[in-house]
Amino acid sequence: MSGKHVSQCRPLGKRSSERNKLMTKMTTTRRSFLKSSLATGAAALVCGTKGQARVLGANDRLRIAVAGLNGRGGSHIGGWLGQKNVEIAYLIDPDEKAVARKMDEVRRKTKGQFNTKGIADIREALADKSVDAISIATPNHWHSLMTIWGAQAGKHVYVEKPMSHDVHEGRVAVEAQRKYGVVIQHGTQQRSSANVAGLHEMINAGKFGKLMISYGYCCKPRTGIGFKSPSAPPSNLDWNLWRGPAVIDTYHDNYVHYNWHWFWETGNGDLNNQGTHQLDVARWAMDPSLTNPVRAMAIGGRFQWGDQGETPNTMFGIAEYPNGQTLFFNVRNVNYNGYQRQVENEYYFEDGGRISRGQYYAKGSDKGEKLSVPAGKVTPGGNWGSFIAACRAGDPSMANGNVYDAHYGCVAGHLMNNSYRLGKSVPFNAKSGRFGDNKDAYEHFMRLHSVMSDGVKVPEDGSNYVVGPWLTFDPDKEIHTGAHAAVANALLKDYNRPGFRVPRASKV
Repeated sequence: MSGKHVSQCRPLGKRSSERNKLMTKMTTTRRSFLKSSLATGAAALVCGTKGQARVLGANDRLRIAVAGLNGRGGSHIGGWLGQKNVEIAYLIDPDEKAVARKMDEVRRKTKGQFNTKGIADIREALADKSVDAISIATPNHWHSLMTIWGAQAGKHVYVEKPMSHDVHEGRVAVEAQRKYGVVIQHGTQQRSSANVAGLHEMINAGKFGKLMISYGYCCKPRTGIGFKSPSAPPSNLDWNLWRGPAVIDTYHDNYVHYNWHWFWETGNGDLNNQGTHQLDVARWAMDPSLTNPVRAMAIGGRFQWGDQGETPNTMFGIAEYPNGQTLFFNVRNVNYNGYQRQVENEYYFEDGGRISRGQYYAKGSDKGEKLSVPAGKVTPGGNWGSFIAACRAGDPSMANGNVYDAHYGCVAGHLMNNSYRLGKSVPFNAKSGRFGDNKDAYEHFMRLHSVMSDGVKVPEDGSNYVVGPWLTFDPDKEIHTGAHAAVANALLKDYNRPGFRVPRASKV
């Protein structure tokens, strides 16, 4: 491990302590309010004015507005319709065809019992005082701004992963939750798994010794997206609203409705797409007092496809934390004969043992022992039911994957991505990885390199990796220091278009 580097960084505790105090304070305040209101016979209902979330009684219907109706939006609709006494108040999308399609679907499923309204602009739903919560399944560049607007309007928020498109706006979302006290739950469904929670409780209790490396894999086959020429947006799409905060001048068909994932202005690549789930699980297993890394880097490339996409389809990323624990991440999307799909997590311990696919392997052994994992602490009801329960209780601490978990998990991915974006092109060979004395990192990079060389058949002649620099990060101030600080800090905050600007944290 690269212990000599991380030991020079000061310990982190301020934000973790602050987070715990705030969550305790919010829970205590909520309980005191409910007790006082019920004791005086007052209705447990607070009008949805700005900065004031409605507190619902157990029998009150909860009204949700769903923003983003393609892809995950359909899952959100089904999830909320599966909950008792929950009404979909609004369906929101800048694509009027998507709105019409989902409006028909909701009418059929509910037999017209709800007065659902289809709209293009979320601000109309936020202005409706009868709306209790918003559910965000838009492209990534909209996630934080809608979350912040929702909190400011006193609405609880369920937001798809990743909660943030950049580090700065994630911090603003945290500050918005702190100020307005709403529930914010991240769309990382494994946070609702009692089994995963139980395993991490065992790891944190030292059952297997000290955890040294927490590893996430996002290895699922994808294909290239080709090239789409600039054109006028389709007549059914409000291009201004689709872009929102993203600074994009020209429309092309690769943006709508999925391939926006592979452009930096709108997406974050597979590391902070599918990978957000495994990234979050990896960070969850580490010391609970940790927040942000102290340095990070990445190496990878966009191989074989020769397309319009910008984000890497192959990446090995590292994030080092102040206590010596390290997070590794592996993205591998290029399909080939014999492709091994890996969307999972592994854990490596100081004594050489590891956990993989529910089995513990002692040092040097290739025979695993199936683990018996007791149920861990989560709010019951799955990801949809737990959010509804938290909203009804008015208790942000009940969220499975709260705003802090969302932010710190996303930051690790953003830092890896930013290292890649600042990287230099070097020849595609085994010597490309720059890991200093970190033998573990080199070993795992070489596994990825072997797959790309021997499996994908990336030729050494004429092929290149992008090797990102080590980026040093102050976990408290959430800014870069040292070498590359100026260029790296410029990537912590995206520019936003007028009318859709993410506010500063102090102005939220």
